[in-house]
Amino acid sequence: MVTAAAVLGVLLAQTQAAAARPPALWGGLFGEHRAKLPRRAPVAASVPLPKPRPADAPAEAPEPSAAETEAPAEPKRATEQAAPTPPPLSACRLALSDQVAIAPSIPDIHGVGGCGGEDLVRLEAVVLPDGHLVVVKPAAILRCSMASAVADWIRTDMAPLAASLGSVITGLDNFDSYECRGRNRVVGAPLSEHGRANALDVRALKLANGQSIFLTDRTASRELRESVLHSVCSRFSTVLGPGSDWYHEDHIHLDLMERRNNYRICQWNVWDPLPQIAPLLPAERPEQAPPREVAAKSDGDKSEPGEPAESDPPKPSRPLPKPSRLLPKPSRQ
Repeated sequence: MVTAAAVLGVLLAQTQAAAARPPALWGGLFGEHRAKLPRRAPVAASVPLPKPRPADAPAEAPEPSAAETEAPAEPKRATEQAAPTPPPLSACRLALSDQVAIAPSIPDIHGVGGCGGEDLVRLEAVVLPDGHLVVVKPAAILRCSMASAVADWIRTDMAPLAASLGSVITGLDNFDSYECRGRNRVVGAPLSEHGRANALDVRALKLANGQSIFLTDRTASRELRESVLHSVCSRFSTVLGPGSDWYHEDHIHLDLMERRNNYRICQWNVWDPLPQIAPLLPAERPEQAPPREVAAKSDGDKSEPGEPAESDPPKPSRPLPKPSRLLPKPSRQ
């Protein structure tokens, strides 16, 4: 009886200890379940509702859009935002308008040896006061100052000259304008004004009636060529044509080279036409010419008959050898 009571006491103590321990991690697999607690009923919350909006309240501002709420982008640099502004136009460029000449501006040229320049234009045509165009063929690359001088020369001097011939000037034959080279294309020579876009070579002026005035043509009217000569020499600082050198026999060189004391060069000989037939005999002596003096011979100069005169060559005593014997025989090489 005592033993049975002890065993029962031990089993009872183990049962109480097992009930007091929490269920094992895998207890659910062996039929051990945690005691479920009863759920509490939700308590009804008594939250007060907002009061209605009064009728006299001001209107609410609209909510900002998503684009407005975004953070502003980082401002770009000033150099990226502002495009480079072109340089201001010069006074010459403003004066050389479309009513005077068709001469679009071109970028500055900075070549080797000082070639090029600034404020350059491409002179394509000159606009006469009556609206007619004087086409420059080919278009000339010039400084604005030189292009303006050429346009003023055509409009003021050459247009009236063509009108006196009963026609209208329509073209200018451009022989050369800008070219990076030395004077007269000589290697090592000083830089030409052509290399500075400050010179123009003119060969002829063309008229509306189909005629062409070649400025170096001997057969052209001398009065006409002299009129052109006086015109260009009064406007340009350098004028070179026939008679100046061998490089300007077929065209007229014009430039605005600056020299000390405003020194100018005008070298252009207006030649007369060559004779049609070269004379074979000298011209007759005019009647009003004084008589020629003839030296009288003295008595000592007179030779006796039969003696050779002093002017006559002496006769050789023996015949001279043939010329073929005097020449050395050619040597074979």
